[in-house]
Amino acid sequence: MGLGDSPDVPVNEIGVGKQQLVEIAKALSKDVKLLILDEPTAALNDDDSEHLLDLIRHLKGQGITSIIISHKLNEIRAIADEVTIIRDGRTIETLDVATGGTSEDRIIRGMVGRELENRYPDRDVEIGEEVLRIEDWTVHHPADANRVVIHEANLNVRAGEVVGIAGLMGAGRTELAMSVFGKSFGSRITGNVYIRGQKADTTTVPAAIRSGLAYVTEDRKGAGLNLIDTIKRNISLAGMRKLAKGGWVDGDEEYLVANRYRTSMNIKAPSVDVVVGKLSGGNQQKVVLSQWLFSDPEVLILDEPTRGIDVGAKYEIYTIINSLAAQGKGVLVISSELPELLGICDRIYTLSEGHITGQLPIEEATPEALMVLMTKEKEADHVSA
Repeated sequence: MGLGDSPDVPVNEIGVGKQQLVEIAKALSKDVKLLILDEPTAALNDDDSEHLLDLIRHLKGQGITSIIISHKLNEIRAIADEVTIIRDGRTIETLDVATGGTSEDRIIRGMVGRELENRYPDRDVEIGEEVLRIEDWTVHHPADANRVVIHEANLNVRAGEVVGIAGLMGAGRTELAMSVFGKSFGSRITGNVYIRGQKADTTTVPAAIRSGLAYVTEDRKGAGLNLIDTIKRNISLAGMRKLAKGGWVDGDEEYLVANRYRTSMNIKAPSVDVVVGKLSGGNQQKVVLSQWLFSDPEVLILDEPTRGIDVGAKYEIYTIINSLAAQGKGVLVISSELPELLGICDRIYTLSEGHITGQLPIEEATPEALMVLMTKEKEADHVSA
């Protein structure tokens, strides 16, 4: 599978992308005749995804049938013999790849029920003063204090700006985000975080929230949501203090707040009393975003915000990101999909082996230029905007 970690490493100590590789390896270790892969490359970068697709082609040569559920349309077109489009629980149509007619636009039209002229919504960029600055941020591994995971990282985000972080799997993107957000990852963390010019207290998650930070995790099911609780309760969690009166939560106000977000975020559910685990991936992601928007942050860190959701829901998420930027928020986006970063960001930092190796304004950013910086072996000079 191309997984470089020792087999003795506990699974909960590796990232979601590597966990995905372990899960796939577990399935392949059996004598399978039919292999069903549900979003197998959602957490993988382009190189690892291509490696997996080659593996599936090899299995096909051995007579093993594979069913792949994916929202990465370029991969579907590259690997599939037939494409079946499902929308709202119904089969819309099945397309034969060999006969053509399976362009991405054609598949998207079937998925969303209409033409989608642009993948990424346009927005008017009005960038203001610096809202977030991270200086000399160094993080050691929680299980091995001698291992440096993030090396003296420096970056900033301005009000109204959408800034991306690009890097290969294992580069330290999520580790950087989690360590900044209440030091929820790492040990021996040093460096400073400033929000609107003031040094921020990020020593704990509650302190980070009070300082104006919000973090939408890459693992919404495992760390972002309580799947057995309602939309209402999930939305109110991060901003519960705003609903508390005399130590008690105002249930009526909680309902009104949740219902407002259900409407404004277009969460497809009959009421806010629906259990979150019953929602689709896209609607679950909207609940996570609503949760953090209710906390009224200055800066939102979005880690793989569109992982595992369809193109229609992705467009809605991008629109939400634009709306946040228009409100003067700072938005920091981590994504494994370079086209996504190129489509929504104003500026992109690159991370390689825990080092920030560069940054590019969107006018100069190309997949090739980003890949060069993402594969640098040594730390570049400190970069500041």
